[in-house]
Amino acid sequence: MPQASTAPRTRWTNWAGNQSAHPSRVVTPGTAEELAKEILRAADQGRTVKAVGSGHSFTSIASAGDGILVRPHAMTAVRAVDREAGTVTVEAGLPLARLNRLLTTAGLSLTNMGDIEVQTVAGATSTGTHGTGRDSGSLAAQIRSLEIVLADGDIRHCSPTENPRLFQGARLGLGALGVITALTFAVEPAFLLTAHEQPMSFDEVLDRLDDLTAVNEHFEFYWFPHTDRCSTKRNNRSQGPAAPLPRFKEWLEDDFLSNTVWEGACRIGRRFPATVPTIASLASRAWSDRSYTDTAYKVYTSPRKVRFTEMEYAVPREAVGEVLRELKAMVERSDWRISFPVEVRFAPADDLWLSTANGRDSAYIAVHLYRGSAEQGYFTEVEKLMTAHRGRPHWGKLHTRDAGYLAGVYPHFADFTALRDEVDPQRVFGNDYLRRVLGA
Repeated sequence: MPQASTAPRTRWTNWAGNQSAHPSRVVTPGTAEELAKEILRAADQGRTVKAVGSGHSFTSIASAGDGILVRPHAMTAVRAVDREAGTVTVEAGLPLARLNRLLTTAGLSLTNMGDIEVQTVAGATSTGTHGTGRDSGSLAAQIRSLEIVLADGDIRHCSPTENPRLFQGARLGLGALGVITALTFAVEPAFLLTAHEQPMSFDEVLDRLDDLTAVNEHFEFYWFPHTDRCSTKRNNRSQGPAAPLPRFKEWLEDDFLSNTVWEGACRIGRRFPATVPTIASLASRAWSDRSYTDTAYKVYTSPRKVRFTEMEYAVPREAVGEVLRELKAMVERSDWRISFPVEVRFAPADDLWLSTANGRDSAYIAVHLYRGSAEQGYFTEVEKLMTAHRGRPHWGKLHTRDAGYLAGVYPHFADFTALRDEVDPQRVFGNDYLRRVLGA
């Protein structure tokens, strides 16, 4: 009599190492049609299906549990470049890093992006990945059409004029509506950005914030807890010529110091928490005034090799000064030892149902902990502060909010869940995370 297989299941872990799963099967379809067959097969077996890209989310949004894990790495083709329409159509598994270089070769560029480019295009858009911008929003806001495979195996093409309701939900769909197989992004002729990085005091940043965000196309800053110092970055379009950082200086400051040396400092802080304020003071002074001009994606993005966990909330833009002052006071009266700086970015209002910037100009406040560091109540108390200001958590970053809370801060939450009931009534694409944030 044949024996049941005892071979261990594949173990999946995310980039930060704080989420894992043991899916019953891992599939790597090469086409939407192959994917549709895998989804129907899973449904027949009573299994759930989750697609996972680079695993760069800190939540369990991409966890397949014991269901079927879909790897999109065989779907990375560039399907079309339409210069006249100003669009590019790519398959879901294409990493942003490859997309950026392909676009540069074609003399094109995305309008805005985040500071990390390791994510797949579908993973980044489905979780609401964003950068900072006065006029330009998240990656999902730049989608012009998409292709998605639904729970019944149907392959749908969506745009503002074709399946518009599904398009409205699926642009930033959390993987809850189906598996995206291709995306069409708006692009524009390639452009240069001039970056100006400048140290500034905490009070000066907040006192000048309205002007800094109004005058600059892209403004962001980092505040170093246990200090009154910030590092600011202003990115604006330039007519050129390009004046990139010298290669050695770029490696020294953006790789060696920001990754290798910073990793060592974080390890010391984790082992000896009392040293953290001193490390923070030294780190805040290490950021110097500098300017450079380069291809847009090279200015937007940076290598991030030090691993951490992160929580980020979007608060109404008008509340950001009050929230940050409260956060600084919390740190000062606590026993916390926070080695990572607090990151602050901005985005204009958009119309995506589950976008953290839906219907309101927003400020993003992100807090981090070095991997393996004790939480100390830091994330817990920060979350209380953010929710007191009707904050919306980043879908791919740590939070404890549930459907009851989220329904109250997203005007179109019920529209999204009604759409989900229509296209996935059996919850083929469900998991524990989606049950918490969207309801059963």
